[in-house]
Amino acid sequence: MHLATQLSIFLENRPGTLAEICRTLAKAKINIIAMTTSDAIDHAVDRLVVSEPKRAVRLFEERGVLVIETQVLLIEGPNHPGGLARLAETLAEAKINIEYLYFATPPSSRNGMIIVKCRDVRKAMKALNKGKRVA
Repeated sequence: MHLATQLSIFLENRPGTLAEICRTLAKAKINIIAMTTSDAIDHAVDRLVVSEPKRAVRLFEERGVLVIETQVLLIEGPNHPGGLARLAETLAEAKINIEYLYFATPPSSRNGMIIVKCRDVRKAMKALNKGKRVA
């Protein structure tokens, strides 16, 4: 488990904008580690954890893309039933609210990765380390 920088970018909600952003990162050899997209009527918010966040921010800003940096927890752990429940219970016991999270793990994979956004990620990390109840 460690702190990671998540980039939230705001894009026009139309065909091709996501492809353009992904192509820009690929050309710069910046890997997308995790990503989620949510849409609104006229725009989309893409949240990304990438291999080189500072370079990615510069690339996005050069293209006029609004980007916001946020600290999140990147948690790697075993992929089994109840893992997320234990993580959520540990944070609840510490009175830490999960603002949002996202993950995806192939069913046959032994390990997975969860991105967690809380108001105080350092406090969340401390609670999870203390309880040793991560995934």
